[in-house]
Amino acid sequence: MQLHSEAREAIKSELAHFAADLKLSEDQKSRLRTALESAREKIEAYRGSHPDISKADVVAKLKEARAPLRKHLENFLTPEQLTKWDAEVAKAKSFLGISS
Repeated sequence: MQLHSEAREAIKSELAHFAADLKLSEDQKSRLRTALESAREKIEAYRGSHPDISKADVVAKLKEARAPLRKHLENFLTPEQLTKWDAEVAKAKSFLGISS
């Protein structure tokens, strides 16, 4: 399930807007980038070892990765930032057509 360049650019733009809305410090930006890259690498590794993976399976893996990522964010985002994060994740799930 590869994203088209337009979709990647839209997501990149939305993430930049989201980061600005959260008012992240440089340290938080770095820690968030590391956390997201780690989660992405795990998904990509799974996809690499399962070349015929379906979209539903990718979505299931994303759901599995969400809870540990959220827990990690609690270590460096403020309660207000976490509330905004949760709201944005809900909007993203809706945009991507992903339930829970």
